[in-house]
Amino acid sequence: MRIATYNVEWFNALFDHDGRILDDTGPSARYGVTRADQLAGLGIVFTAMDADAVMVIEAPDQNRRRTTVGQLEAFAAKFGLRTRKAVSGFPSETEQEIALLYDPDRLTAVHDPMGDPVNRKGASEPPRFDGVFRLDLDNDGKPEPITFSKPPLELKVTAASGFAFRMIGVHAKSKAPHGQTTPAEATRVGIENRRKQLAQCVWLRARADAHLAAGDPLIVLGDFNDGPGLDEYEKLFGRSGVEIMLGLDQPPAERLTEPHALMALGRRIGVAPATARFYLTAQKRYFAALLDYIMVSPDLAARAPVWRVWHPFDDPACYGTPELREALLAASDHFPVTLDIAL
Repeated sequence: MRIATYNVEWFNALFDHDGRILDDTGPSARYGVTRADQLAGLGIVFTAMDADAVMVIEAPDQNRRRTTVGQLEAFAAKFGLRTRKAVSGFPSETEQEIALLYDPDRLTAVHDPMGDPVNRKGASEPPRFDGVFRLDLDNDGKPEPITFSKPPLELKVTAASGFAFRMIGVHAKSKAPHGQTTPAEATRVGIENRRKQLAQCVWLRARADAHLAAGDPLIVLGDFNDGPGLDEYEKLFGRSGVEIMLGLDQPPAERLTEPHALMALGRRIGVAPATARFYLTAQKRYFAALLDYIMVSPDLAARAPVWRVWHPFDDPACYGTPELREALLAASDHFPVTLDIAL
């Protein structure tokens, strides 16, 4: 089985207010890319991946006039994808949802959120992801309320073979400050965002601990907006959110596995995989970052899965296929990550 995570930059802008696909020469939300070109690029990428399930990060918006599921299934129908069914969870506060697009002949997936929706005091498990998590972020003895603007998508998944596992799709808090007018203000907001991102990872890790304790095979995948050594604030807090999620300070039987993250942690000369590519206007150059991950529980890691980043320049097969290479560049500022595993 092939499982993927793919952050599609402003997928929402490829649909009108009624959820109809905009396949025209109008500008997409990607700089210098038309809606038709972005759609065509996405069609090529999804077809080439040929995944059994794709966790779509920044999926189209859910509101009173249209549904995330309806728009994704219309996209799949347009390009004849076998991942023709979609499932989503709690709606986002933004125009970016989390949803799974999957092949119903290969698996079934049901939104199955865990935790107390009320977050009662003294509860033995962390609250549901559309609730409020309390954590002392600034060491003042007073827990601050933490929420997800994009609640993680918790799924109960069953493969056609009958093998059941859990899947959690993630789009964690961005640490980048936006709209600040002074360096001091940008630093303050950057630190606040880093704290919130770390708190979200603590919350996610608590849910992972519960699944591991119950013996549930688990896959956590998506955009963590974070990675080992990614920014200057990591030294201030001692570790990245990804390290917290992996459980690297816990016994081996309780750790999640993600080889790209471990490569970044062990790097000596700055060489590390990248899953995203952004243009920095001030520097007039591109910046590569490792933000997207597929983490698996020890029992799944023992099945010898194979990970792949579909990077247009770093993956030889992608680079050597001009149509796919250009499609990846047109489709999004992130690139898919896939996991091939026997289930």
